[in-house]
Amino acid sequence: MEFSAQQIAAFLNGTVEGDPEVKVKSFSKIEEGKPGTLTFLANPKYEHYIYNTKASIVLVNNDFTPTGQIPATLVRVENAYTALAVLLNVVEQHKQKQQTGIDSSAFIATSASVGENCYVGHFAYVGQHATIGMNCRIYPHVYIGDNVTIGDNCILYPHVTIYEGCVVGNNAILHAGSVIGSDGFGFAPEGDLYKKIPQLGNVILEDDVEIGANTTIDRAVMDSTIIHKGVKLDNLVQIAHNVEVGENTVMAAQVGIAGSTKIGKHCMFGGQVGLAGHIKITDHVNFGAQSGVISDIKEPTTVLGAPAIHAKAFMRSSAIFNRLPDMYRTMGQLQREIAELKKLINKE
Repeated sequence: MEFSAQQIAAFLNGTVEGDPEVKVKSFSKIEEGKPGTLTFLANPKYEHYIYNTKASIVLVNNDFTPTGQIPATLVRVENAYTALAVLLNVVEQHKQKQQTGIDSSAFIATSASVGENCYVGHFAYVGQHATIGMNCRIYPHVYIGDNVTIGDNCILYPHVTIYEGCVVGNNAILHAGSVIGSDGFGFAPEGDLYKKIPQLGNVILEDDVEIGANTTIDRAVMDSTIIHKGVKLDNLVQIAHNVEVGENTVMAAQVGIAGSTKIGKHCMFGGQVGLAGHIKITDHVNFGAQSGVISDIKEPTTVLGAPAIHAKAFMRSSAIFNRLPDMYRTMGQLQREIAELKKLINKE
């Protein structure tokens, strides 16, 4: 596909500065721009690249004010990063082969229901009384257990596993190897042994949820583990039983949430954040990478560290950490000097 700057601007409701007829057929990073490609500038740290980039078109925010000559044609939009995502999505949809139909090697239980315009790939399994909505893509080796419900326009990549009784809303994307509804980690001490506690609940994924590769969401002991509308989970995330994650919360890779914790809306988790069980997190809380949270957070804030504290307090503490060896030596010297002074006073 090849598009002109004018066509791109019209599609994105943007404006052109430069040659409206210049054309692109691919994308590039701004620091590695090549002729015939489109790039973007959203982070001010990368502004210096725009004055030398060889990319033909650069998406920029409407409020961007250049401080020098720019060889590329600019397309001004409300949000350059969001506009890029829109364009990438269009290209992705065009590239994907829209397969439909059920492969002869797939197993579909006689009591299961598969909606119109769906694709079910090689060796996929759909269990008894399972329901799949319209326009879904079920890739090879996906397992969909008994009594599972899947909404419309969902994509399940290879080796996704959805255990019995779980519910997936509309427009969900589940990446390869993700597991929905495995048993929660529940065991009762019995002497020197641990007795397994049956996990009888399920998992509910609401609309517009995306689950990363090899991420696991455990079923509830009773009731449901709930991932609310618009949540985005990265690869290798662990959500334990009876957890509830609020709308539009996002989690980066290797986050772990212990059982029965409740997380609010619009929270942001950096990589490797860990939350203890049975705590409550309010809306709009940001967690820096590797934060460890052991108690409730009742007000919107940003936290860092383990145990996690307010970000500003953590940064001040971090500045002190590097000075601790010197401070320790100074304290030792002061202690010795005090001891000497006490000896002198006692002699007198």
